[in-house]
Amino acid sequence: MNTHLKKNTDVVILCGGKGTRLKEETDTKPKPMVEIGGRPILWHIMKYYSCYSFRRFILALGYKGEVIKEYFSSSHAENDWEVICVDTGLNTLKGGRIKKLEPYIKNDFFHLTYGDGLSDINLHALEEFHLTHQRIGTVTAVHPPSRFGEMVIENDFVVQFEEKPQLKTGYINGGFFIFGKSFLSALTLDEECDLEFGALQKLSQDRELLTYKHEGYWQCMDTIRDMEYLNRLWQLGCPPWKIWL
Repeated sequence: MNTHLKKNTDVVILCGGKGTRLKEETDTKPKPMVEIGGRPILWHIMKYYSCYSFRRFILALGYKGEVIKEYFSSSHAENDWEVICVDTGLNTLKGGRIKKLEPYIKNDFFHLTYGDGLSDINLHALEEFHLTHQRIGTVTAVHPPSRFGEMVIENDFVVQFEEKPQLKTGYINGGFFIFGKSFLSALTLDEECDLEFGALQKLSQDRELLTYKHEGYWQCMDTIRDMEYLNRLWQLGCPPWKIWL
């Protein structure tokens, strides 16, 4: 095991959004609590991190945050997880939410992700990349899944059919970040302090934001269709993010 992994590096997860495009599910619970295979997507994300030896989670709560608190105050957390739930306000933008977590972040760098995205990214390789390049921030660049299915055709025969293939050209923000703690100085406690449209733009202008390119699986859960697709993968027994036994 690498020595820096012994620090039990903090993992910050943004859990405050309302998930308006999942309204059928999020009328009664926050988006990170929408279930895949009987477990909230938030649990899947945390379970994935824990497979890479990350055990300390700081959750930035907002909309219906009490549902998340109640879930993890019961027996749903793994025995070796430390789960810290912080109310960061109902309408606070992402930058302000992260700033409000500053008193809880122990290490000189931390992982950050959204509460609605799954991947098979190698988190150890991501961390090594970040530490080697010595910049303030690293963001994972991923290929977005196609909105439409794809057919591979040879001699008028369909030889391959995929419902949501990863597009091979172009990258988007995959939401798996690492930041030096100094990044918090670029944020404020203002509710209007954003992450992507503000702090990350400034970081990129200063050439302090690197991209770690991930060519593998990535999927966010924005819509009911996404939720159904992820559940179908789980039911078929082939979810790419499930690396635990």
